[in-house]
Amino acid sequence: MRRFILPLAAACALTAASLVTAFAHSTLESAEVPAGSYKAVVRIPHGCDGQATNTVRIDLPEGFIGAKPMPKVGWQLAVEKGDYAKAYKLHGNDVSSGVKTVTWSGGDLPDDFYDEFVISGTLSAEPGARLAFVVTQLCKNGQVAWNEIAAEGQDPRSLEHPAPFVTIAAASAGGHDHGGAAADTVKAGDLTLSGGWLRAMLPGQPAGGGYITIANGGAAADRLVAVSTPAAGKSEIHSMEMKDNVMVMRPVDGGVEIPAGQTVELKPGGLHLMFMQVTEPFKEGQSLPVTLEFEKAGKVELTLPVKSATGGDGHQH
Repeated sequence: MRRFILPLAAACALTAASLVTAFAHSTLESAEVPAGSYKAVVRIPHGCDGQATNTVRIDLPEGFIGAKPMPKVGWQLAVEKGDYAKAYKLHGNDVSSGVKTVTWSGGDLPDDFYDEFVISGTLSAEPGARLAFVVTQLCKNGQVAWNEIAAEGQDPRSLEHPAPFVTIAAASAGGHDHGGAAADTVKAGDLTLSGGWLRAMLPGQPAGGGYITIANGGAAADRLVAVSTPAAGKSEIHSMEMKDNVMVMRPVDGGVEIPAGQTVELKPGGLHLMFMQVTEPFKEGQSLPVTLEFEKAGKVELTLPVKSATGGDGHQH
């Protein structure tokens, strides 16, 4: 027994050390994604030499457009707008200005804790581009600035205060690549549906998950109200969230709003499609018909590819 416990303890110590290193700098939750809708989740790992952080300022990079920050309870939220270096296409429209800086202030994030600050927007840059989000933490008697941007070919880990950055990955046709074929992009009224896929099911799995990105280029909101497929006896729209340290999944009453000019992503770990009473488990490599119904755009017929079962959203358990 002792020969087993000692290596396990050493492994745990190494894991803990790795976690400390990973959270020593301000980072982004998703550091490599294709161009398109993007939720920049900026992690603040610590305060200023033991002091609590009370202000977080994020200067947004050129190429991150249409930014909308998420409010935080107990913090005041302010934005600064300005002109982009060039005009971009956003939901079919030309945009040349938008939010350039986001500041949360008046909060209290103790040095012993970590938190996340979220900005939703669109990445409009070529594959391989690296977009840096310059982050500044202000405390009562000091500040920490994550503002060093690595030169081309330089390892950002060699910098003392590297700015969090996202690298634009090559996109597969039709959306994010999770292995296998990609779904076609489908237009329905003001809506654009892309990147749809279904997760392959494991033996004995009672339900399967589905995911898709929905962009609303119109001037009015729409709402996803229903989903169906002949491959399942019952289909619903579900949400997933942590509650009392337990992952809770439940149906979404009233459907999902698709706000005007915004993009909603149904993805693993969040809002998603759920298929129950499945006649045959979804198998990787298949393509299955799925119908989404919207209040304004009506019924939209899709054919979605089934991709790898690996990854965590609760459906494989």
